[in-house]
Amino acid sequence: MDKKINTVLVIGLGRVGSLVAMLLHENGYAVTGLVRRDIGDVPFQLVQIDISNPDSLKKVIGKHDAVISCLPYHLNLDIARAVHAMDKHYFDLTEDVPTTRGIRELAETSKGIMAPQCGLAPGFIGIVGANLTKDMDELRSIELRVGALPKHPRGLLGYAFNWSAEGVVNEYLNDCEVIKDGEHIRIPAMEDLETIVIDGVQLEAFTTSGGLGTMCETFKGKVFKLDYKTIRYPGHCKLMRFFFNELYMRKKRELSGKILVNAKPPVKEDVVYIHAAVEGWENEKLRRKEFVRSYFSRQIAGETWKAISWTTAGSACAVVEMVARGDLPGRGFLKQESISRDKFFNTPTGSFFS
Repeated sequence: MDKKINTVLVIGLGRVGSLVAMLLHENGYAVTGLVRRDIGDVPFQLVQIDISNPDSLKKVIGKHDAVISCLPYHLNLDIARAVHAMDKHYFDLTEDVPTTRGIRELAETSKGIMAPQCGLAPGFIGIVGANLTKDMDELRSIELRVGALPKHPRGLLGYAFNWSAEGVVNEYLNDCEVIKDGEHIRIPAMEDLETIVIDGVQLEAFTTSGGLGTMCETFKGKVFKLDYKTIRYPGHCKLMRFFFNELYMRKKRELSGKILVNAKPPVKEDVVYIHAAVEGWENEKLRRKEFVRSYFSRQIAGETWKAISWTTAGSACAVVEMVARGDLPGRGFLKQESISRDKFFNTPTGSFFS
């Protein structure tokens, strides 16, 4: 199958999906947005179908070189199956481990690339983390931290649900894959609380699920410690533990999401914090390398986009662009940590991150 991608179907035009479609359109791709209802004027084509109808879905997919699913994680596997059946390229933003496992099984017989986890975390954070290990002779630790937060926090939680409430609840409650003392194990979420400071702002970080993607598999036997943590303002973790544990909300995920969004709705101004650090030996000397950034809202195509939207959408688009120009394989399963950071930065949307 030719690696070149010209036509892209973007499924789900929410806050992130609409920007994915816009960015690819701006960069010269023929984009079609698949939506459930009319969303008004956009500079690319729209199609309305019921994605639960496999025949209709496959018919639309068959007209495109690639598909990007920007839907909630629990819908992605069915989309991936339809893409696989039509021998097209597949990309998504999921952080859900079982969903990724199912997509990886499809990739074993795929004629196109199957690339889940192309967002911010997993996704971009794995790319920068793996890049920091490049010149290390021996690794001691890989620590990856990401937080999407309101720029002007208020209240004890210091949070706003600019991202999917369903996804946030999922990552707070599912067990986390880590490498600890050299062993690939699973540990509870919302543990191992630490203090972190970025640009003079004191923050906290704690374990959450899904952010590592496939990195534990890739670095098993090569590193003593590997973990991913979510960054929040101080005090957030303690309150979320109270909410889920002492108020018995752990088994009421859907209700939890509704309560939390009602309490902390989205805000316009946000910030995304990235902190990747690697320790190890280089030429027999112990080194620590870091990639630390604070990303804020930015203007794209004449509109202001939140930091969480453009960092997530931009990462996915950069991966599509790399496949399109042959910088990445054109078939099989793509691990985010296998992507060159320099080539990522050299794409139109990847340049936003540098």
